[in-house]
Amino acid sequence: GQHIGLSEPTLPYLSNELTGQKLLVGANFASAGIGILNDTGIQFVEILRMFQQFSMFEQYKERLSGEVGEVEASRIVNGALRLFELGARRVLVTGAGPLGCVPAQLATRSLNGECVNEIQQAAQFFNQLLFQLIKDLNTQLGSDVFIVADAYQMNMNFITNPQSFGFVTSKIACCGQGRFNGVGLCTALSNLCPNRDVYAFWDPFHPTQRALEFIVRDIFNGTSEFMSPMNLSTIMAMDTSI
Repeated sequence: GQHIGLSEPTLPYLSNELTGQKLLVGANFASAGIGILNDTGIQFVEILRMFQQFSMFEQYKERLSGEVGEVEASRIVNGALRLFELGARRVLVTGAGPLGCVPAQLATRSLNGECVNEIQQAAQFFNQLLFQLIKDLNTQLGSDVFIVADAYQMNMNFITNPQSFGFVTSKIACCGQGRFNGVGLCTALSNLCPNRDVYAFWDPFHPTQRALEFIVRDIFNGTSEFMSPMNLSTIMAMDTSI
């Protein structure tokens, strides 16, 4: 949000603070760990699956009507949908990250603490097909609607050379248990590091906020090594000038 000039992030839909005038700003319906399939992220008990997010969007429209009236609520929602129909949109696609290098895989499938090659190859193969598909789609559409962010390479930079990014390790999670703190989930009973900013991974699956800051930097200002056909700063400058 700071990179695009927002003073504060859009509130989660379930936030108790999302009331009154704040409803007019919008709501965030995202839930980490979900996918199109309902069984994606099954180990995360309290995630909101896609059908639940659709339901919450319907509830949001009803709450918006209660705040400003049905006519005004319809104008706000339909205005956003009209912008979409007119093509005022970009879709950022990140692809698969280096899944074979997360602490969860090191703990369960790596004998020597190195990234699991089989999983790494699968992620790279998936990305090759996905990125080519996106390139073809943009050609068909005649516009760079889909923007590729190579999350695999962005993550591998600090995974293979953590010290250059200020991390003491990219193998051991800050919060977890077992080998590499990579077994199970982060809970109140888990081992907890004293300073998460010097760890590349927060838990067995997810990078720390510090690591994500490097990823966001590459998304906004990265070269063609990370972003295709251009980075987000360039896109925003182009869209603003239209």
